[in-house]
Amino acid sequence: MLELADITHVYPNGTRALNGINLSIPPGMFGLLGPNGAGKSTLMRTIATLQTPTSGSIRFGDIDVLADPAALRRTLGYLPQDFGVYPRVSAYSMLDHIAVLKGYSGRGERKAAVEALLNQVNLWNVRNKAIAGFSGGMRQRFGIAQALIGQPRLVIVDEPTAGLDPEESNRFLNLLAEISENVVVIFSTHIVQDIADLCENTAIIASGQIIRTGKPDDLVREIQGRVWRKVIDKHELEEHRRDFSVIATRLTGGRTVIHALADSDPGHGFEPAEGDLEDVYFSTLLPLRRAA
Repeated sequence: MLELADITHVYPNGTRALNGINLSIPPGMFGLLGPNGAGKSTLMRTIATLQTPTSGSIRFGDIDVLADPAALRRTLGYLPQDFGVYPRVSAYSMLDHIAVLKGYSGRGERKAAVEALLNQVNLWNVRNKAIAGFSGGMRQRFGIAQALIGQPRLVIVDEPTAGLDPEESNRFLNLLAEISENVVVIFSTHIVQDIADLCENTAIIASGQIIRTGKPDDLVREIQGRVWRKVIDKHELEEHRRDFSVIATRLTGGRTVIHALADSDPGHGFEPAEGDLEDVYFSTLLPLRRAA
């Protein structure tokens, strides 16, 4: 179990990136969902011991993370949003080098671990190819391979599917689902559907604060019967935003489809809609957007 208590981080310029974060994260896939600039990457770097919060505490099992960051690093796998490698080095050589840094001193043990991971992420056939020639999806799969060196008990992935085509994204997400059976996997993203498909628990973060937590299915059940749909012309959008709690808009076939939140039928041509996690997400962010 990963426990975060009152994590706050204020940058030297006074920017409050995290504001009293409290989370309990059990084994399995945990989704951290939020818009760009919400504080997701700051929180991921803080958990990964790459920066020290201004205040608060973090525990992973019996490890006091802030007091003994080295202990967490020994059991941590981390795939940041942008990770650097030596592009002219082959995938095998690079992963072998990382394995040495992770403490695999025995050549036979290291060889077995590297080969197993390259097979697991479906890169064995290109193991001798320079990473510079990899597609975005192949680079991400290499990224998760390096994160899994040493059989970590905590894996953090930050916006892992950004820029991937649908096939690569699906392959990558299936791999994450496989490894999450035995470890804590924190999956940070702004792509709602990825969370809905994969995560047993999720938290929505905005403006450096956790504003909602729960199981995706439970969160969706909470808004059933409160989401309403209407097809409008584009020029009607501002009027509907003024008169109704419009939580989402989508352009379909040249017309604008809006979803609005209301406890009862708002009339004016709205019809009931089947709510989903995207509706939960946008309805949660709506008060913050209004305040802005």
